[in-house]
Amino acid sequence: MSEPTIRLTPRYRVVLLALAMVAGTFYLAGPRSAFLLLVGLGFGLVLEGFRFGFAGPWRLAIQQRDGRGLLAQFLAIGLAAACAFPLLASHPEELTGAYAPVGIAMIGGAFVFGMAMQLVLGCGSGTLVNAGSGNLIGLVALLGFIAGSFAGSLHLAWWNGLGTLPLLTMQDLFGNGGGLALTLAGLGLLAIAALVWSEPGKRKPPPRLLIAAALLAGLATLNLIIAGQSWGVVYGLGLWGAKLAQLGGMDLSASVFWSNPAHAERLQQSVLTDVTSLTNIGLIAGAFLAMRWRRHVDPQVANLQPLSWGVIVLAGLVLGYSSRIAFGCNVGAFFSGVSTGSVHGWVWFIAAFAGSALGIRLRPVLLQQARPRLAVGIP
Repeated sequence: MSEPTIRLTPRYRVVLLALAMVAGTFYLAGPRSAFLLLVGLGFGLVLEGFRFGFAGPWRLAIQQRDGRGLLAQFLAIGLAAACAFPLLASHPEELTGAYAPVGIAMIGGAFVFGMAMQLVLGCGSGTLVNAGSGNLIGLVALLGFIAGSFAGSLHLAWWNGLGTLPLLTMQDLFGNGGGLALTLAGLGLLAIAALVWSEPGKRKPPPRLLIAAALLAGLATLNLIIAGQSWGVVYGLGLWGAKLAQLGGMDLSASVFWSNPAHAERLQQSVLTDVTSLTNIGLIAGAFLAMRWRRHVDPQVANLQPLSWGVIVLAGLVLGYSSRIAFGCNVGAFFSGVSTGSVHGWVWFIAAFAGSALGIRLRPVLLQQARPRLAVGIP
């Protein structure tokens, strides 16, 4: 009598693959890297599994006066701030927030980023999620994002030379308690504005978004504790581009950015030791896991004219470049910046939201749909 065989469904095979990734990271880079990869997996599972995003809710708020996604974002940032402010105050030597100065290039970069992210329907984290969940547009945009982030790092010193204010944080300006109170009050005012703007029936976030907001805040807090710094996306992508450029024979020793001892050290080390790279890798894998776990996966179709693919590549390049000179994307600048007390996070949000309004108008003009026979299905 033959022994029964155990057959793993594709869903469980993906889970085993994710666990193998974590185990391999633990073996190659140690427990800290493995835990950060797990945090990244959590980010991907939440963003894709609960359909929580940044670019999409901004678009819905502008086009359809639907503020439910925005309210969920403000809730997530507020919860993260309530955890981050006390942690940063009690461990100033071990933990650091997403702090950056407000400057001319930073404001312009945020505006351009907001515009470009509406062309590819994804911000920094959204591009990673889209690529991981099998969206061809997201994958193409991600490749452009990597190249653009690296290019932006090469020119960052020049852009900063246009003029920046001193580094400003809510903690320095108003103290830890006052800074947190004003941060929560500011998020509350934004929430009230979103409620007033929204149409009836589009004001109460569904439970899935509320759960996702709480989970994201928890994961962001874990990221701060384990990594010693806030959740980010852009640096890791720029590092991947720099490593590829170096592999291709490019000498980065003359670069102001990459000759910095901290960045130069990361260039020589494995990406499994870079905290942002680990959460980015985990985010992509988590989005893939969430997508494959669904019983019914609808094929995602990229139905664009050939010229529009060029626009996607260019938009990805612009996303990476502009986010680098703006000191982050929706995650590193807006979510982490505001939740850890950086003034630049608030300025970034205003500029990027204005850019999104323009990008929404440009998208139907720049991205023309192809005929059905030219559609490319993504399983």
